[in-house]
Amino acid sequence: MKFKISDAESHKAKIPHEIFLTNLIANHILWFIASLGMVKDTPQLLVMVPLFSFAFLTYTLWRARKSKRVDSWYVMCHWQIAAGRSRLFIYMLLFMLFIAFLGWLGYRYLGMMEIAVYAITGGVGILPVMVTVLALIIMESDILHQASLQQLPDSIVAKYRCAEMPEVIEQAAA
Repeated sequence: MKFKISDAESHKAKIPHEIFLTNLIANHILWFIASLGMVKDTPQLLVMVPLFSFAFLTYTLWRARKSKRVDSWYVMCHWQIAAGRSRLFIYMLLFMLFIAFLGWLGYRYLGMMEIAVYAITGGVGILPVMVTVLALIIMESDILHQASLQQLPDSIVAKYRCAEMPEVIEQAAA
C-alpha cells in the first residue's frame, strides 16, 4: 500500500534498512573478505566482524522496541521489518555456531578427520548463512526502495493496523 507521508518521514523509514544493509554488505561481506586476506598478520581485524555485527543487530532490535513508543506508525513499521530480519539473521548465525561446535566435538572426541569437519561445517553451517545473507540483501534492498516510494507490504499493514495509520493513497492490486 502507498501512504501519504512526508519526505522527512520517508527518510526516517529508510534508516533501519540502511543500518541492516550496512551490516550485511559492508561488514559481513566486504570487511570479512578484506580481513581474511590479512588474518595472518593481524587476526584482530577478523574479530571485528562479529563485534560490529553484534552492535548493529543489538541496536536495531533495541531501536525497534523503542520505535513503538516514539516514532510515527509508518517509521515504526519499517523498524519492525528490520528487527524481524535481524532476528532471522541472528538465528542463522547461532545455527552456524552450533554446527561449528558439533564439528569441533566430532574432531575432538569422535576422531573425525579435519577435512570432513571442514566439509560438514562449511556445507551445513556456512552455506545456509551465505544464502540467507544474499536473500536478506535482496529483501532489504526491496523494502528500502519501498520506503523511498512511501509504501509498505500489505502483510505489515495488516499486522500493525491501528488508528494512527496515515492516509492510504493507493491499494495494492489484488
